[in-house]
Amino acid sequence: MAESVLAGLDPEQREVAEAVQGPVCVLAGAGTGKTRAITHRIAYAALTGVVTPQRVLAVTFTTRAAGELRSRLRMLGAPGVQARTFHAAALRQLTYFWPRVVGGEPPKIIDSKITLVADAARACRLPFGRTELRDVASEIEWAKATQHRPEDYPAAVAKAGRKPSTEVVDVARVYAMYEQLRRERNLLDFEGMLELTAAVLTEHREVANQVREQYRHFVVDEFQDVNPLQKMLLDAWLGDRDDLCVVGDPNQTIYSFTGASPSHLLDFTREHPGAKVVRLVRDYRSTPQVVRLANGVIGQAGRGQAGPGQAGPGQAGPEGRGLELVAQREAGPEPVFNEYDDEIAEADDAARRARKLIDEGVPAREMAILFRVNAQSQAYEAALAAAGVPYVLRGAERFFERPEVKQSVFMLKAATRAGADAETDGLGLIQTVRHVLLGAGFSDRPPEGAGAARAKWESLAALAQLAEDMAADDPQAGLPEFVAELEERAAAQHAPPLEGVTLASLHAAKGLEWDAVFLVGLVEGTLPIIYAETPAQVEEERRLLYVGITRARVHLSLSWALSRSPGGARHRRPSRFLTGLTGRAGTPTPARADRTKRRAAKGPQPCRVCGRPLTAAVERKLGRCEDCPSELNEELLIALKEWRAQVSEEQKVPTYVVFTDATLQAIAEHDPESVEDLARIPGVSKVKLDRYGDAVLTLCGV
Repeated sequence: MAESVLAGLDPEQREVAEAVQGPVCVLAGAGTGKTRAITHRIAYAALTGVVTPQRVLAVTFTTRAAGELRSRLRMLGAPGVQARTFHAAALRQLTYFWPRVVGGEPPKIIDSKITLVADAARACRLPFGRTELRDVASEIEWAKATQHRPEDYPAAVAKAGRKPSTEVVDVARVYAMYEQLRRERNLLDFEGMLELTAAVLTEHREVANQVREQYRHFVVDEFQDVNPLQKMLLDAWLGDRDDLCVVGDPNQTIYSFTGASPSHLLDFTREHPGAKVVRLVRDYRSTPQVVRLANGVIGQAGRGQAGPGQAGPGQAGPEGRGLELVAQREAGPEPVFNEYDDEIAEADDAARRARKLIDEGVPAREMAILFRVNAQSQAYEAALAAAGVPYVLRGAERFFERPEVKQSVFMLKAATRAGADAETDGLGLIQTVRHVLLGAGFSDRPPEGAGAARAKWESLAALAQLAEDMAADDPQAGLPEFVAELEERAAAQHAPPLEGVTLASLHAAKGLEWDAVFLVGLVEGTLPIIYAETPAQVEEERRLLYVGITRARVHLSLSWALSRSPGGARHRRPSRFLTGLTGRAGTPTPARADRTKRRAAKGPQPCRVCGRPLTAAVERKLGRCEDCPSELNEELLIALKEWRAQVSEEQKVPTYVVFTDATLQAIAEHDPESVEDLARIPGVSKVKLDRYGDAVLTLCGV
């Protein structure tokens, strides 16, 4: 069983998996399968008896990533591993040991500093508005993460080259008052929680011994994002041991402004002499065209300009060599560069091209429009709405905390208790969930416009889509399994992808990926941002563009506008990071969009039988309402499913990754007679057409 865990890993991933004892440093480029490598490492170590799963602590930066680790480890036969964020692990330990080492009423953990910062500002007689309060709260977080007290803050800001929007002396005053009020009210913020946990471990040997006995093996993901406070806690957990595996990518260091420092990753072999270093560079996510552009952007970084504690190309890892990705996927389209007269034209054309990709079979949820600052979102919201393209704003209210989602989960649980289970053919689960969601306000047709009603409908549609995905993955799944999946996702804040084009900042997009990505607003002053003045700050902006590029699997568009508004002076210049890349061999050179060629917005796809607009994902793939009659070639459908099962086994992927049940049924109904016929079926993307088209057409007798 242990050997089976190593099956399917590439040579470098296998090297990580077999390095079962630390210290180990994994330099993992974007899309190289780092999560696969570290989960297989933990599972292999557990199955070979080197470690006990319960004594492994895997530390991540998001609850979603922690949930993903736990899920994969369960599937690999190591269900007892603790995978938590720094904050969740610290809170668990602090809560457990508080009665023993401190006693009395434990402090209340505050989720946001804003209210307390506002009280501190009033106490200092500073009339701060919402924006100033948010900026001061961010400065306090940075100061605490980098271990600077209020009296040290001004000097620390000067040394770091920070330029807060509020007077430094005022920030220091509010910071000092914030700490005073926090202590008086017995409150604890997230940074204080980490600091206090580290202090308890340092000052109480019996506590440290107990924690170190419990956790003997550590894995830390995204190690380039660790700040000094988190590093201090990690050192307290470790003690004098070195059974530590860290994973990171200096090329994705984009959070230095929060106190994160890649120096811990870059200096790992200095701190741990003899550490094993493994480099993952095989990119399984993106096409060679996307990978080539990503390498080009990061490869142009100026050597020696990164500054102390910053990641530059000449110091991208303990071995002092940068990570250059090597594409593993088949070729795809070249990245597209477009120049526009103004931002409105840029947004309108992005919406038009998103509409075109949807018509060609790329799901809206597999597309993203990424920008440097959130203020850029408005033009794209308006353009997508006008084009009839659904969209989702990332970074808004947490999905499982939305009222309509809470109500739906409650109703689904009630239906489970009442025995309203689904049939075991997969379709029963879909129908049962949709029936329950109807009671929460779901409908086949989305409401007009882009207001609260549309947002509610999108939430419910996401739950319905999740049921379809589960049914495609596991036809035997019923309502209890679906409810269990929702509960696990809610605990990990792992929201299902909403059926819409994602609008997000480049920072918020880190760790995500889509089939098609539009990188917009790539002009000087925006990327790099105008207040990036030092070489180190400019290089971090370059890495931000690199992160955006590597989010794309197949389709990638990069664009900029020469003026902000129609008719305005066209004085903007494209980002310096694109210099020498837009004219690369085989890459289209910039061209202005022709406004006269914009298409009118298209409405929902109509049913080919009755003409009703189709909104459910399954119906859009079939091209008809579920209850409308169809001519199904049942023999072809059986043959397609048998072929899919064989491909799934050979490629070691779930069956739905090849084709979903709905797509196979659509193929069996349309019975395509040519490549063109097959390409017109929703769910048959260009990638899948290239990969599986010949085999499918052979089964169709073509």
